[in-house]
Amino acid sequence: MDTPEPQWRTSTFSGGSGNSCVEVAFLPDAVAVRDTKDRTRSPQRHSPAAWRAFLAAVRDGRFRPPTPSRTNLS
Repeated sequence: MDTPEPQWRTSTFSGGSGNSCVEVAFLPDAVAVRDTKDRTRSPQRHSPAAWRAFLAAVRDGRFRPPTPSRTNLS
């Protein structure tokens, strides 16, 4: 039995060219992520639980750059 090709989804935040972001494909047993600048490289594979944890961290703002404190402002 042939394995179907992954259906890659591009982020809606990628802009018009679509070559400066990542793409995601939902597989039966994993979530695959690849860089749009080099689609020839093997994608990263993550468990569904790890992907959910990553999305929760993004939504929670854990990857935002730190905000300068008021004491560091000029």
